[in-house]
Amino acid sequence: MKRLHYTGVAAALVASILVAQAQQQAPAPAQPPAPAPTPAAAAPPTATTKVADNVYIFRYVGHQAMFIVTPEGVIATDPISLRRPAKPYIDAIQAVTKAPIKYVIYSHSHFDHTAGGQPFKDLGATFVAQRNAKERIQALKPADVVVPDQVVDDKRVITLGGTTLELLYVGKNHSDSMLVMRLPKEKIIFTVDWIPIQGVQFRGMADTYVPDIENGLQKVIAMDWETLIPGHPGPGGKQTGTKDNAREDLAYLQDLSAAVKQEVAQAKSYDEAVKDISLPKYAAWPNYKNFLPMNIERYYDFWNRGI
Repeated sequence: MKRLHYTGVAAALVASILVAQAQQQAPAPAQPPAPAPTPAAAAPPTATTKVADNVYIFRYVGHQAMFIVTPEGVIATDPISLRRPAKPYIDAIQAVTKAPIKYVIYSHSHFDHTAGGQPFKDLGATFVAQRNAKERIQALKPADVVVPDQVVDDKRVITLGGTTLELLYVGKNHSDSMLVMRLPKEKIIFTVDWIPIQGVQFRGMADTYVPDIENGLQKVIAMDWETLIPGHPGPGGKQTGTKDNAREDLAYLQDLSAAVKQEVAQAKSYDEAVKDISLPKYAAWPNYKNFLPMNIERYYDFWNRGI
């Protein structure tokens, strides 16, 4: 009986040793992979381009502003900092000059161009806009748009450090508050949204006055200038244009207007006008296919309902 007992104990001991060895040889349970590090938020793309001895473009993603450097200070335009920091714009200016930022001039009232100016104000800048822009900003009270300190009616001339800048109001076009900023010596103008470089008008032409925009274009074309700085780059990232671009934009609007007027005269509907009208002369322009139908509807409202 003892022999059987010893045999049973030995078998149990051997079995336990084998189990222990199997546990030692088994792979450890797989651990969940360590979380990947969160990448730092990419800084919005910016660029500073010199256009003349004292004139620069600051590009912030798809928006552009002009700033002018003089020995007595800087004249900056549109903060273009809606829902993003204004610091890159200020840094770009201060990388060129340590002169103080004396003025910030709004091109018009729309927030994607006017927002984000408080850091400029904190540095002591005086804000200037067309009178209608100030009234609009005061009425809507956007939290991130600085109310202008000074207003322009039809014309104002700012002279700073030997540089002359004209602020010109040519009437209603894209908003009722658009300024054309002209540097007479440098033959440069800065004006936003309504004179694109080879581009149809944006979407449904919101806040655009028809046919006033065509009259305004004729006034701008008659001015003495050579280089256009628009509020957004053109095809291929082109940052400046010429008077030919303004002439092309006027021709586009006139052709569009005539085509829509003919459709309305024939009692065509919105949908029929959109289907019938094609302006192949401008088909290579960016967003021609997407925005032309909406441009047609804007002119249809004018010719059909007088609005």
